[in-house]
Amino acid sequence: METKLTAKASIGIQKPVSEIFEAIIDPEKMQHYFISKGSARMEVGKEIFWEFPEFEGSYPLTTKEITPNEKIVFVWDPKSVVTIELQKLSENDTVVKVSEVGYQSDEKGMKWAIGQTEGWANFLACMKAWLEHGIYLRKGAFDFMKTN
Repeated sequence: METKLTAKASIGIQKPVSEIFEAIIDPEKMQHYFISKGSARMEVGKEIFWEFPEFEGSYPLTTKEITPNEKIVFVWDPKSVVTIELQKLSENDTVVKVSEVGYQSDEKGMKWAIGQTEGWANFLACMKAWLEHGIYLRKGAFDFMKTN
C-alpha cells in the first residue's frame, strides 16, 4: 500500500481558543479572512458551500467531526480529509494546526501537497492577521488568479 501525502501548516494566534473555533465554523466570521460567502455554519454531516473571491462558483464540503474548541474535520476534495486542531496554550494563546491527508506519493500528489501546504499557510496567516489586528490580507492578493 502506497503512503498518502499530508499537507501541513501551523501557527500561534494570540486569541482565546473559543474565538478561533468560532472564526472557523461561522461563515460570517470566515468571510473576514478566507471565503467570500458560506452557505451555513459547519455542522457534522451537513454539506455546505463556500465561495472564494478569486474563483468562480461554489465549492461543497462536508464536516465529518467537530469537537468544540479542539478539532474540526471536513472533506472538500473526495481524495482528501482536512483536520484543524486547536491547542490552548493559555487564555489568549492558541496553536492552530491544519493537516490535509490525501493524494498518493507520485508527481501529481507532490504538486497537490505543495499547493495545499501553501494554501493552508496562507489561510492561517490571514486568520491571524484578521483576529489579532483586523487586517484582511486576501484583499487583492489573488486577483491575478481570476479567470477573465
